[in-house]
Amino acid sequence: MRRTGRESSSDLRLKEGDDMFDADKYLQRIGCGGETGVDLATLRKLHKNHLMTIPYNGVTEEYRDGVNLVDIDEDATFETTIVGGQGGTCFQLNRLFFRLLRELGYDVTLMAAKTAEGQDAFGLDVEHMFSRVALDGDEWLVDVGYPGPSFIEPLLISDAVQTQYGCQYRLVESGSEIALQRRGAVTRWSVVYTFTRESRQWTDWKEMEDLLRDILSQPRSNDGQEILCGRSFENGQAVLKGRRYLTVRDGREQARTITDDDEHRTLIARVLSGELG
Repeated sequence: MRRTGRESSSDLRLKEGDDMFDADKYLQRIGCGGETGVDLATLRKLHKNHLMTIPYNGVTEEYRDGVNLVDIDEDATFETTIVGGQGGTCFQLNRLFFRLLRELGYDVTLMAAKTAEGQDAFGLDVEHMFSRVALDGDEWLVDVGYPGPSFIEPLLISDAVQTQYGCQYRLVESGSEIALQRRGAVTRWSVVYTFTRESRQWTDWKEMEDLLRDILSQPRSNDGQEILCGRSFENGQAVLKGRRYLTVRDGREQARTITDDDEHRTLIARVLSGELG
């Protein structure tokens, strides 16, 4: 910012701080003002509130200025994604949540995964970004950047089957990989994504960045099939993928195909705004 002779140093700091990452502003935005404790109860609240407040948004053209997964402007992204409530994908949401947890004092490690569908579409083990938190001798999976359905509160890394809001989760090891599996009240076990315990750096996503640039340079359809958005609510989640709309309430799933364009647009708006009815 260019400083004029009329601007004091305090004025300049205020102007430069208007669009800066701010942990207090972040906490206020997700309904956790003052929740600065480093403990499991606080982590659970931060995680769930984040998923209920900020949507997964693969609708807007988040790559209109080019694909940047490594050298992103975190301050600018914070303003649109969190403060503005626009939401984003795992590369924005989990990166910002990682920074929030670290600033609060959590022992957090960056992780990568390949989703069940992403494995076929991309073939990369860095297709998804999430985190691991070490706390009081345990380790927890933390992920506020997956459209769903998936865990709403942090998931303990253990052999035990865990239940959240009517759904069950388990971690199944196979060699060096761990598969996160989920099932609803009346559905079978299915893989959400697979990962290793390897810690990651932002630069590890350069390969994904290059692949996305190549994909987005190719002609794309405009039939709504590429839409992907999701949001959590008190006892479940809503996910719109293409024309398929899925809701999970207390573990009970309902899915239907949306053929009407007006209804499709309405559902996109409702998921992104949180007005799910």
